[in-house]
Amino acid sequence: MTADPNAEIDHVGPVTPYRQLAEILRARIARGDWAPGRPIASETRLVQEYGLARSTVRRAIAVLVDDGVVWTVQGRGTYVAEQLPGEAPEGGGAAD
Repeated sequence: MTADPNAEIDHVGPVTPYRQLAEILRARIARGDWAPGRPIASETRLVQEYGLARSTVRRAIAVLVDDGVVWTVQGRGTYVAEQLPGEAPEGGGAAD
């Protein structure tokens, strides 16, 4: 499922809200809203922005952590991975 980074949560749709949010956040990262190594919006901000419960936001973030898209630092926030899954390393290619 590829989400529009500007999408809103569909509370009555077939996809659970936490999955929708995970895909929206993934799309926002891919679009460059948050640079690698930099924090994404706080849980509190995401709760307010998307009108979801904190547990739903945490579950969406957990999906992205499991997929290697972000990592969390307790008490500091959630950060974008330096290299997103499926991306080639910079300067990649065969050595001479």
